[in-house]
Amino acid sequence: MATPGFKDHYVEHKSTIPANAGDLVKLFVRRRNGTPTGQPSRPVLMLHGRSVPALAGFDLQYKKYSWAEELAKAKFDVWVMELQGSGLSTRPMMDDHKNVSPSPAQRALLVPHPNASAYTGPVSYAAQLNNSQSDWDEVDRVVDYILDQTGAAQVDLIGWSAASQQLGPYSIQHPGKVRSLFLLAPIFPPNGRASAPGTDFGAPVPLPVSKPEAAFGYPMTVGTKAGVDTAWGKDLKCPDQRDPKILDEVWDAMMEADPVGKDWGPVKSPTDPSPMGLNRIRNSYWWGWNKTTVPLHGVLGGTVPVCIVYGEHDSIVNTAPDLGLLYFSVPELYKAIPGPNKLMFRIACAGHQAPWERVANDLHTMSEHWLKQGKVEGATTGSYYRDEDGALTPMD
Repeated sequence: MATPGFKDHYVEHKSTIPANAGDLVKLFVRRRNGTPTGQPSRPVLMLHGRSVPALAGFDLQYKKYSWAEELAKAKFDVWVMELQGSGLSTRPMMDDHKNVSPSPAQRALLVPHPNASAYTGPVSYAAQLNNSQSDWDEVDRVVDYILDQTGAAQVDLIGWSAASQQLGPYSIQHPGKVRSLFLLAPIFPPNGRASAPGTDFGAPVPLPVSKPEAAFGYPMTVGTKAGVDTAWGKDLKCPDQRDPKILDEVWDAMMEADPVGKDWGPVKSPTDPSPMGLNRIRNSYWWGWNKTTVPLHGVLGGTVPVCIVYGEHDSIVNTAPDLGLLYFSVPELYKAIPGPNKLMFRIACAGHQAPWERVANDLHTMSEHWLKQGKVEGATTGSYYRDEDGALTPMD
């Protein structure tokens, strides 16, 4: 089968981020359309997490790691989007490096590209960049764009990591637009914020910059290649869990998605003065995704079937219950989903970066079966441990 090509789109949107509310911005969307000639489109929208640009996460051009491309080969019409402040979408109030964290550790990363030593005062925009409402608004804008372009009535949603914070509540609020929900390594805080301060879930409003809850001190932070490797290393528990060249491929893809950040940071070596590059990560304030909001209206697991997949060695998605807002639990998300149309798989020898690990092809197949058949490995409901051979053991 010929490999489906791609077309990049920039979807215009009136921003609801407090930093640039009302401005016309552009949301980057890549389309890989595998729809056979003469057949109706089956659109699938893929959304990134907090720190990984969408193209690096879903369309990595190395061997067969492009999840989007593999789904397009399976005849789906695949769309990969970036929220504001990430990847190739508009990055409001973020191109001035004074807006990076003023902490000494962060400033040290900005020398000599750009030279931040002269900037010792407060940042010029001392608040988080985005919030749940602005994210939901952007997802809705892109969903409407996809429906208009394809003529389809609904989209299937695929989210990785913190994308659950956007796609879960979005599905509850717009069930008529969502055919199904597939969440990989979803971040779920059972005791997280139910709604924006002073509002009810379902009708929240963007946080004003003046609110104390919004004043994180800066709209973005930065990450390094070494930081990606260190975090990833915590999840590497099996032989050959990742390709020895994959870290370099991932970092190069992340830098390609950040033309400003790729020119930041320390020099590569004494003989190579070019910058190592930094990954610019938006600072977010989220609500509407906890054990009280997930069951609302009986949508999830009901009109919107849900499939959850996470790695058994994922050190990010399951944390200690005494961590407050940083207590995350995938099993608690599964338990909170009210309807019967739900599946959950804990897969062997996989971590948080499963799309870049040895299990990537299995992940592609699982999502394809979910989209085509509404079942995975023959299962239509329940929770399972999936071993390295694909055998399932019920966990319920």
